[in-house]
Amino acid sequence: MAASPTTLGKLPVVRCRLLQRYEHQPFVSCLAGLYGCQWRRYQRTRATPGDCCCSKLECASFALLIVTFCLTLVFLYFWSEAQNDYNDFDWFNFGNLGFWFPWSVVLLAIAAAFFSYITLLLLLAVCLLSEGQKLYLHWGHKIGVLVSLAFSILATAVLSDLWSKEWTTLLLSFQVTAPYLHVGGVLLMTLLSWPIALHFFHINRKVGRALIMGLYLAVLCALYLVPLGIYSPCLKEEGTLGPAPALIGHRGAPMLAPENTLMSFEKAVEAGGQGLETDVTISYDGVPFLMHDHTLRRTTNVQEVFPNRTDAPAAMFTWGELETLNAGAWFLHRDPFGTAWSLGNKDRAQAQNQSICTFREFLELASQRGKQVIFDLYRPPQGHPYRDTWITRTLEVIQNESSIHSHQVLWLPPDLRSLVQQMDPDLQHTLGSRAPVEELQQNHIVQLNLHYSSMSTEMIRCVVVCKCVSLHCLSELYSSLSEYAAANISINLYVISQSWLYSLAWCSAAQSVTTNALQLLNNLSRPLFLMTPDEYNLMWVLTDVVSFTLIFIIFIFHWWREQSLAFCLGSKPTLEHGTYSKFRTEMSDVWSVSSANILGEPAQSPLATESNLATVSEH
Repeated sequence: MAASPTTLGKLPVVRCRLLQRYEHQPFVSCLAGLYGCQWRRYQRTRATPGDCCCSKLECASFALLIVTFCLTLVFLYFWSEAQNDYNDFDWFNFGNLGFWFPWSVVLLAIAAAFFSYITLLLLLAVCLLSEGQKLYLHWGHKIGVLVSLAFSILATAVLSDLWSKEWTTLLLSFQVTAPYLHVGGVLLMTLLSWPIALHFFHINRKVGRALIMGLYLAVLCALYLVPLGIYSPCLKEEGTLGPAPALIGHRGAPMLAPENTLMSFEKAVEAGGQGLETDVTISYDGVPFLMHDHTLRRTTNVQEVFPNRTDAPAAMFTWGELETLNAGAWFLHRDPFGTAWSLGNKDRAQAQNQSICTFREFLELASQRGKQVIFDLYRPPQGHPYRDTWITRTLEVIQNESSIHSHQVLWLPPDLRSLVQQMDPDLQHTLGSRAPVEELQQNHIVQLNLHYSSMSTEMIRCVVVCKCVSLHCLSELYSSLSEYAAANISINLYVISQSWLYSLAWCSAAQSVTTNALQLLNNLSRPLFLMTPDEYNLMWVLTDVVSFTLIFIIFIFHWWREQSLAFCLGSKPTLEHGTYSKFRTEMSDVWSVSSANILGEPAQSPLATESNLATVSEH
């Protein structure tokens, strides 16, 4: 069936529109004003096709902008993934500065602001380049870029020095976020293919072309192939996911009540905690009580009641003195987790009147609710009456002053372990560090209690599955990891309060985790990221294929466009008063002829058209 004359007539028009370059004057004015404060047209210049897009200084500024974007992105991601340890960071600053302030959230907000600012500048620069404009970054923005760069470098260096373990957290996060980061990175590079292809075919110098294309292809290929290096325990075959790790309340439920108080442990039980964790100190007159810090300054009103003993060790107070302190008002005043607003009036009144909890009261609550307990035990300082008998005094409370069963107690203190085993062989002994299996068996260790960053998820999986599937088993393990499972040694990870970390522990088949966020993790019905290897491979391949196809089409389009322009014009377009005068003239000729063919009207003379447009261009 032959094509109609109308259809044939429309084809040159469509081709003409594809070839024509449009100058979006209001859009360009807005871009140039925001980027370089060049709000008036005479203040800016259009780049001549084939020439560099900007001066050497502006090229350096643009390169610095790209570097700053990368560094601010890295720091923002790094600090975002460190949210699990924000509470430790804030209390560390409290101990050094003497007053409470949520520095972690402020740092996150500053990092997000700098990243947003740099991203906006980079987006403006790319849009200006796409419009053929020469770049000129305003000096105020140049200062802003330098400040953003300095902040990112300084903050990263300081946090790396103080919290070097957070880099381990960052690496662990890739096991959950890497598949999504891969898709996002490929999408970004696909979008960038349009301005890159536009400039690639405009540059006359072969060196410039090779540099742009080489850098772009290197990054693109790296993104395409990065899934080959991704390992995640959450890539599992259907039906192989084990049960969710048991939840142990870290000092109770510290997001819902003041830590280490009876209210906190009651809230932990209500939130579904299967175990309770705490810290035990011996008072001057021999009463074990719950206190994490070595002083009372952070979690009590000791500064008001005993102003001269604010920094005195908690163990140097008698129980009679400790009973007079309030251990709950600080929680409402400082709101360390930002959750105090969620408490009702009844809970707020109860939190306001909490007192220091004794070890016996803690054990009684665990006994009545059938919960396991695990605790750190602090040795009293020099000059304390129970300096040398703190272990036996604690055992007396467990055996004689409470109704808890010994098998409910996970004994963590490493001191005098053989004596403890002789006095109470039913205690479940736990070790806070890795050790050879033979040593663990000799000491009757049934559980390892490890910080989540000290053991990779690959190692946990080896422990439980009884086979070492990892290619990176750490050298500090002196025996095969599979022997842990054979020795019935389980693993508890602390402190995990973020859903993605809990998901990782779940996929790795960890038996239990200690957490601040019982009420959040207990509602997690499945890991955040869980996919079969076949599903992941399909997502990976499909993403890369679609991206490559789109990029190929974009580059072919720009190649065809430049070839067609050269054919139509017979020579390269030149600039006149900042506009493509010859290009506009020739395209107007094509447009006139095409329109005449469609409307059946005689075409206007090309010379007349060129003359008219030249006159308009001059004005």
